[in-house]
Amino acid sequence: MVTPPVVHDITFWYDPISPYAYLAFEALPTALMGLSVRVRCRPVLFAALLKAHGQLGPAEIPGKREWTYRQVAWLAHRQGVALDLPAAHPFNPLPLLRLALAAAADPLSGETNRHVTGLVFRHVWQGGGDPVAPGRLADLERLLQAQMAERGRDWPGADAESVKQQLRRNTDEALAQGVFGVPTSTVSGRHFWGQDALPMLRAFLDGDAWFDGDGWHAPAALPAAVARR
Repeated sequence: MVTPPVVHDITFWYDPISPYAYLAFEALPTALMGLSVRVRCRPVLFAALLKAHGQLGPAEIPGKREWTYRQVAWLAHRQGVALDLPAAHPFNPLPLLRLALAAAADPLSGETNRHVTGLVFRHVWQGGGDPVAPGRLADLERLLQAQMAERGRDWPGADAESVKQQLRRNTDEALAQGVFGVPTSTVSGRHFWGQDALPMLRAFLDGDAWFDGDGWHAPAALPAAVARR
């Protein structure tokens, strides 16, 4: 009797404002190649995660801001992925997050399928335009609305209260699970943060015994010697 392969259920928390989330999204198929997985893409408001943890985003810190853009350009070059900085960054991603959730196949799941997620990411990170310019947002909305119509689904609209509430639920759930940044890939209660954590995620899914030892567990018990006020 052949044992069926284990299907790994992965939640990919993202906000299209993050270039690292874009790069991780594009790298996921290669990182997970050969595994049986279900990836659930769930948009969250990154700014709310930062606020809850009392942090600034990398693009809000002088010096770190410039380095972030240089590094993601280099990572995209190495990865062979097109990446153009948008006309301005950071920007308010709320319209994009709501558009993505309005196009969800199941409006109560809080998930966006890979096609919709990719459209939203590439809207921001390819072409160099203003991601939230009214004309560009209208073009994206028409595209998503047409695809919903092809599937026989009504378009709720990005400003629907149900869509806004779902984004809040996604963000609240991410915080409740301990997610502090994007991208984060969550599987079996473990969080793998950042585009550079994909090899670590793959090792865990491959059953690397390291994840049962102190390398994973000891940091949770490490005391802090000093705290800044």
